[in-house]
Amino acid sequence: MPEELSFYDVKGKKKFTASHYEIVTRKGRRFAKTKAPSGIEAWRILGKA
Repeated sequence: MPEELSFYDVKGKKKFTASHYEIVTRKGRRFAKTKAPSGIEAWRILGKA
């Protein structure tokens, strides 16, 4: 089971946590991507790949 991560909803201006997210690698960095409660995508930097 993936660990729960904290994200920030830019549109809703609130923090939220999610345990269902996708790991994406772009330009040598790893990101976690999930849907925010307001309906937009929320991204979080995890570190360098």
